[in-house]
Amino acid sequence: MTGAIVLLIILVLIIILLASCIKIVPQAQAYVVERLGAYQGTWGVGLKLKMPFIDKIARKVNLKEQVVDFAPQPVITKDNVTMRIDTVVFFQITDPKLYTYGVENPIMAIENLTATTLRNIIGDLELDQTLTSRETINTKMRASLDVATDPWGIKVTRVELKNIIPPAAIQDAMEKQMKAERERRESILRAEGEKKSTILVAEGKKQSAILEAEGEKQSAILHAEAEKEKMIREAEGEAEAILKVQQATADGIRFIKEAGADDAVLKIKSLEAFEKAADGKATKIIIPSEIQGMAGMLASAKEVLNA
Repeated sequence: MTGAIVLLIILVLIIILLASCIKIVPQAQAYVVERLGAYQGTWGVGLKLKMPFIDKIARKVNLKEQVVDFAPQPVITKDNVTMRIDTVVFFQITDPKLYTYGVENPIMAIENLTATTLRNIIGDLELDQTLTSRETINTKMRASLDVATDPWGIKVTRVELKNIIPPAAIQDAMEKQMKAERERRESILRAEGEKKSTILVAEGKKQSAILEAEGEKQSAILHAEAEKEKMIREAEGEAEAILKVQQATADGIRFIKEAGADDAVLKIKSLEAFEKAADGKATKIIIPSEIQGMAGMLASAKEVLNA
């Protein structure tokens, strides 16, 4: 009975021992294994079996990207202004062996390295440059930390200045400066608005004067065109009237010729013409001597025409 119990205890111990030798490495983790105190290897994801008593898991390493927020560090700028800056460092373990054996306390090492690097960078900048060059400072710090932490199996992926806290006196001066700057911008904007308003009013008056002048010009052109058209029509009317008078005269001479008028008729027509010329207002009518020979001239013209 006693032997059976002892055998059962031994069997249980063997099972426990075998169970302790079986390890499952989860995702995004790595196990650093030592054998008899020396580095044996790095286990990746999956089911692993270690040798009892001689193998030991020295460290479980998280391979995810990690974030460390460090407390504000006092720094001095180039123009001797003391301020406090806190930083946020993003890093990832790329080599579990170097991370395990490269440095005693990696997080503390990164914190101290961040503080010294930040002091070196800020020491070359003045206060205004420090406040306006965050991106430049972040880039320089990331490059410096990445190089320094490479032997530790750590890759610094990103560094951010979380907050820059200048002294109280500097903060008051900055607030006053910003207030003055806002007032100055407001004055400039108001002046620009008034200037634009004045320019728009002047442009409106200018356009109005131009349009008025154009209207007067168009009116003058239209009036001149109307006058010209009127004069052309009057000239055409006068020319047509003269043409009709000449045509009537020619028709009269032709009618007289066709009627075979004699000298007596011609004389009477001449006297009638003088009577019309007198228009009944003259008391005396002077007949030129040339009229006496008019009948003879007409007779001669008649003969020539007949010939």
